[in-house]
Amino acid sequence: MAGLSYSEILRENALLGKSMEGTPAYTIAVLSNIVVAQLNAIFEHPLRRAGIHARVSSGDYDNIPQDSLKFREADLVIVFWEACNIRPLLQARANVMEAVEIQDLVSAVKAEIDFVLNNLSRTSLVFFNQFSSMAFNHHVIGRNNFDRICEELNAHLTAKEDACSNLFLVDVEKILASMSVSKAVDFRFFYSSKSLYSIEFFRAYADYCGAIIQSVAGKARKALIFDCDNTLWKGVLGEDGFDGIEMSARSKAGAIFEEIQQIAVELSRKGVLIGLCSKNNLDDVNHVIENHPDACLRDASIAIKRINWEDKASNLAAIARDLNIGLNSLVFIDDSDFEIERVRSGMPEVLAVRVPESLHDYPELLRKTSRLFYSGVLSKEDAERGAMYQREIERKAGISAFQNVEEYLASLQLGVSIAIDEIRDAPRLAQLTQKTNQFNLTTKRYTEADIRNFIDSRSDSVVSFSVADKFGGYGLVGLCIVCRGVDAGSATIDTLLMSCRTIGRNIELAFFDFLIPFMKDAGIEAVEATYIQTQKNNQVIDFYERVGFQTMESTQTVRNYRLELDVYQPRNLHYISIRYGNQN
Repeated sequence: MAGLSYSEILRENALLGKSMEGTPAYTIAVLSNIVVAQLNAIFEHPLRRAGIHARVSSGDYDNIPQDSLKFREADLVIVFWEACNIRPLLQARANVMEAVEIQDLVSAVKAEIDFVLNNLSRTSLVFFNQFSSMAFNHHVIGRNNFDRICEELNAHLTAKEDACSNLFLVDVEKILASMSVSKAVDFRFFYSSKSLYSIEFFRAYADYCGAIIQSVAGKARKALIFDCDNTLWKGVLGEDGFDGIEMSARSKAGAIFEEIQQIAVELSRKGVLIGLCSKNNLDDVNHVIENHPDACLRDASIAIKRINWEDKASNLAAIARDLNIGLNSLVFIDDSDFEIERVRSGMPEVLAVRVPESLHDYPELLRKTSRLFYSGVLSKEDAERGAMYQREIERKAGISAFQNVEEYLASLQLGVSIAIDEIRDAPRLAQLTQKTNQFNLTTKRYTEADIRNFIDSRSDSVVSFSVADKFGGYGLVGLCIVCRGVDAGSATIDTLLMSCRTIGRNIELAFFDFLIPFMKDAGIEAVEATYIQTQKNNQVIDFYERVGFQTMESTQTVRNYRLELDVYQPRNLHYISIRYGNQN
């Protein structure tokens, strides 16, 4: 969107919308007490470019409480509740109001906020802008009544965020700080038509919030791959040597690269897969990672390395294959124009980012790039993801010692732990729907609030499972949502997915050996299911057929199935143990 004028955004956005006709829409409603009509196309445009059929609607001007009922079925509701227009000219009037008047006002607004959030309690996702006085008070020394009103309302919102799984508070002041108040606000239109924000602000707002929506829609990036020389450290290892490279705050350049490594470690702890792809000698790089006193990024935070003298594009393809993720999940950072352009031209799905010529811009660039990896929750699986991939390398290394796959799987001592409607797992289960692509029969994306709604429903069951073997735990990796039909004896599998880390171990077959008796015990006699084809889930195109479902109808991209539970034939896989209960 950068570089496009507003009229160009409108034209391109309309064309993107037309090209997406017939695909499921991601519906967004904007509720506001100021005029924000220009936000709609600006918000839709980058999401449509990312493959999300965003469709934004606006509520009536200054009608937030009523519109919270009207639009509560939207996938996302955005609330622009500006403090300056809670009451006309509140930014000035507040500072001459008596304390009792202010308290009455704050109490009334809190009650309205509670009413709105209650109406939106079952909405999938709600963005609520925090109240801000900055547009009017950034010149004011000290704090005044208008500041205090915003602070008290924000404290109320923060308490609500802790209690509402679907609520995300947007820190508008971060956006204002990133671009300056003078560029974000246009007082000409505020005083003439209650339109406070500029086109530039709406661009920045869409950029800030877009990462969250892309994460919910399964579009977040998963792996950050670094070159080494002049990317992780200052200098060329083969020329400057072990003692000549810089990556510590003892030098000006080294301070920048230490910060880069610290950010990489932080991302690793949040579940981002960190990798190295460098033309270098593997032993030399390993010596630096393992032994250099200034290195912050150690093997514990690195999921994969491709250190050799081969083409980097080929190495990136191998990294994606070894991690079992798509090329569009990779971000690659290098200091070489040649390498960056080669990746961009040969692998456009990979986001190739060049280290800035001005090194002092590098940490800011990496922090901005980090938005692409945004995940709303930090699960146990996220914190251990790098170690899990390292354990997977150990597992694969032992395959050659066995005559066949069955013997290998038996050697792993696989165990599956089942949980039913486990509310404490809702954040991780939502994350699984958002991130799992390959073994995902319908690829429906859900937020934590959606999962909680399924769990709270009397007619639905959320069946999840964790996996472990002799090398360690894979974490919570699988999910099936079963919805009872109008007919008491029927049900539908809404969602069936399993993390790619456990593909190839027949876990899904052992899980079905549990699932079918579970449904029969609940009085279900027949279950229906659907496979919806995507670019990434072709490997499970015949899964339901393999477990005994009958095809009812089929198109090029959608297959509908039905299974009479009495005819199901269990696999009884002796090398996988099943336990009902969470594995911690």
